[in-house]
Amino acid sequence: MAELAVTASQTVQYLTFGLAEQEYGISILQVQEIKGPSAITPIPNTPAHVGGVMNLRGTIIPVINLRQKFGLPPVAVSPFTVIIVVSVGVRVMGLLVDAVSDVLSVDPGEVQPPPEVAGAGRASFVAGMIIAGEQLVTLLDIERLLDRDLAPGAHVSDGADI
Repeated sequence: MAELAVTASQTVQYLTFGLAEQEYGISILQVQEIKGPSAITPIPNTPAHVGGVMNLRGTIIPVINLRQKFGLPPVAVSPFTVIIVVSVGVRVMGLLVDAVSDVLSVDPGEVQPPPEVAGAGRASFVAGMIIAGEQLVTLLDIERLLDRDLAPGAHVSDGADI
């Protein structure tokens, strides 16, 4: 019985979500909550993938449209579209994705390094890849992914910061 506890504690959990027929995963430890589509207020002079900001129970947080960030074609919001609220250090941000898929428990030994591809410097936020059933899941390093979306140490905490 003790062996089972050790095995369970060695697994890492990832929240998986879909974008344009591809599955991605982020560490469940960085996920605060999952929300349905909310009103997003655009902010002038921000990159196209920064959809704007939203009110999360009195806290204003930026929302990143991952489809746009990854250069994927836009699609209409569907009943499955969600905002994954994540914590990165002191920053809280929303990630707009097509749909949430599952929570996977993965043995760290199952994570394969990302393939080395010419010109892949832009994809430096890929932490690894796993095979889940028939699906290939790209694991994202959320800190690297969101690193350039806010200035170092910057965060939006309430309406007074805007």
